[in-house]
Amino acid sequence: MNSGILDKMKKNSMVVILLVVIIIFTILTGGNVLLPQNINNIISQNAYVIVLTVGMLFCILTGGNIDLSVGSVVALVGSLAGVMVVKMHMNIYLSIGICLAVGLVIGAIQGYLIAYIKAPSFIVTLAGMMVWRGVSLVILQGFTIAPFPENYSRLFNSYIPSPEVGGLDGVCMVVGFMIILAYVLNAVKNHHAEKKISMAETSTPVFIVETVLVAAGLLFVTYSLAKFRGFPVILILLGIIVFLYNYYASRTVNGRHYYAVGGNENAATLSGIDARRVYFKAYVNSGFLAAIAGLMVVARFNSATPTLGDGYEMDAIAAAYIGGASAYGGVGTVWQVVIGAVFMGVLNNGMSIMGIDADFQRIVKGVVLAIAVVFDIVSKRRNVAE
Repeated sequence: MNSGILDKMKKNSMVVILLVVIIIFTILTGGNVLLPQNINNIISQNAYVIVLTVGMLFCILTGGNIDLSVGSVVALVGSLAGVMVVKMHMNIYLSIGICLAVGLVIGAIQGYLIAYIKAPSFIVTLAGMMVWRGVSLVILQGFTIAPFPENYSRLFNSYIPSPEVGGLDGVCMVVGFMIILAYVLNAVKNHHAEKKISMAETSTPVFIVETVLVAAGLLFVTYSLAKFRGFPVILILLGIIVFLYNYYASRTVNGRHYYAVGGNENAATLSGIDARRVYFKAYVNSGFLAAIAGLMVVARFNSATPTLGDGYEMDAIAAAYIGGASAYGGVGTVWQVVIGAVFMGVLNNGMSIMGIDADFQRIVKGVVLAIAVVFDIVSKRRNVAE
């Protein structure tokens, strides 16, 4: 059993590290990091990171490629939303549709240059980072557009209305219990399937410990949200995005093509996979998710500013690599990079509560990213040697 637990900890090392960091910050902040209001803040403050990281993952899977333009796409979409919604008083849903279309077009332009013209992804997205940022500044003309109408902000910042039961939000508790039940049932199903097809299945005691710990974590988050203001709408949107993209990456043939191309492009091409199409879809997808993140961010800040999106691409890249995406491509899952994004969020939040200077926070995040990449390289070499 001890060996099984150690193997499980190695397989889920990022989750273990996240728990350790949470425990450390809980001690250092006197428990403030686990207050219901702070749990809610971590979710709302890092929603855009999760969305951008999911998009970044598919670019990285194709061979360690990245998209440096996502922060500028966030800025461009935010400035367009500000002009259309605030200044022109356009229909909110029409404005959102246009913004999403802009993200798709930007992704398609960059994807075409990378996939079919064979331009280096670093150069194309670096150019995009400058171009789209410049277009955003031209649109804003150096001014901030604010405030956004309340009915727009409600789409991303509101909470599901619900009666309280014993001081807890009713809908939040019901949804939380449904998620926990679904997780447990799915875990049991996978465990039984693993027993049938594998001789190295997780032992039952280890499986029980793992399932109980995850369920307890979900229950704690559910309780914290129900204790504060209830179930945030932004969490529903995040859940839909993560679920759909995780299903696409892990359960569909097209989703597995990203791993095949990133693992060995020549072999994937010989097996009939159109690598150019895979590259193209990765960047279209990244542009689309960057547009969603832009709509989220302007709703949260209630304004479109010239500095919107600064450094967001670095947050997404760091979260993806910290979450287990390989710098060589072909390795990484949606759930892993989401854990990486949550880790970054907890790290930022914990250091902020402790009053650590923002410049020093950058140093800490840079060191953590360097350690994650070095670990990936060492693991890759070890696997090759074996």
